[in-house]
Amino acid sequence: MDLKLFFDPTDVDVDQTPASFQTSIYINKHKMPDHEGMDIALIGLSEYRGADTNADLKSADEIRKQLYQLKKGFGDYGIVDLGNFRNGPKLEDTYLRLKEVCSYLMDKNIIPILFGGSHDLDLGQYFAYEESDKLISVLNIDNEMDLDDEKLASRDHIGKIFKHSPNYLFSYYHLAFQSYLTDQKSIELLEKLSFESVRLGVVKENIKEIEPIVRDADMMSFDMSALQAFYAPGATNSKVYGLTGEEACQLCWYAGQNEKMSSVGLYNYNAFQDSDDRKTAFVMATMLWYFIEGYYHRKGDKNFKSNDYLMYEVHLGGEPETIRFYKSKLSERWWMEVPNPEAEGLFNRNRMIACNHSDYDLALKGELPDRWMSFYNKA
Repeated sequence: MDLKLFFDPTDVDVDQTPASFQTSIYINKHKMPDHEGMDIALIGLSEYRGADTNADLKSADEIRKQLYQLKKGFGDYGIVDLGNFRNGPKLEDTYLRLKEVCSYLMDKNIIPILFGGSHDLDLGQYFAYEESDKLISVLNIDNEMDLDDEKLASRDHIGKIFKHSPNYLFSYYHLAFQSYLTDQKSIELLEKLSFESVRLGVVKENIKEIEPIVRDADMMSFDMSALQAFYAPGATNSKVYGLTGEEACQLCWYAGQNEKMSSVGLYNYNAFQDSDDRKTAFVMATMLWYFIEGYYHRKGDKNFKSNDYLMYEVHLGGEPETIRFYKSKLSERWWMEVPNPEAEGLFNRNRMIACNHSDYDLALKGELPDRWMSFYNKA
């Protein structure tokens, strides 16, 4: 694929130091850099036709200005900034172009990180998995459900994901929704579909308990409106209440460490609304930094049959008789195994579900963890 056809170069340049982020990556300024062998591809977005907002089409570059000034983190970076994505003649064309590019990158084991643009652009991100021959889990972090307004794409993109044909959505996780902004019917729909939704208060109460949900996702879509307006005045729909900047970075760190995570999108930033010191752009830059830092701290948690795992079998004395738990010696993270009647089919990859030590403790008391039951009902 000739990526030059899909991107415009960025003209962002900041004061460079030997240890800066900017000097540690390859950037599309005057010439598209080689992407072969890269780990991560940065993609700036300027598409806002799916949202009812007057947006700054250079918003992605404002994020770059903040990101490039940060210090390089851990590991040997294999990161390319492809530049700013060219919109299609119609909004739907932009989705399809994003699908094509993201699918191409993921086939090469390169993680596309999208930033800027309206939240409905995660449709292109999701469509990229259509030819992957596997069922996927989607993580969406947003203060609203985006299921109830078919006239505005950015308000119904999740509904479009649910209805998309062919259907390759296995699990959907929604974090940090605010109850007073959410129609009860949307919550009931997620429950009916055996999807998980976690309200803002629960996320903030103990964010470490949320890590297994993040670890179970293949794709993350993060609406900056999930953050408090204090931290994200440039988010198009931020409120007084929400996640803090630190909590958003923690979730991105978890996502980076997730071996399954293959695409990320940070959406709904409008530089026109941001503070003079570009507070939101800085928060987004640090979120990107923490995802990248998490990525380069991955432990290789994949082969559960290796000696890198401890297996614990808990006898329940009912149905099921036993549950197997696995603990990684490398990362000390936990998984539980769910019986799978489609062992040779698409569901095979989903037999292991991320969990916490607390789920193991619950099983020791003879109780089935809720996430085990939810997962089993899908299979």
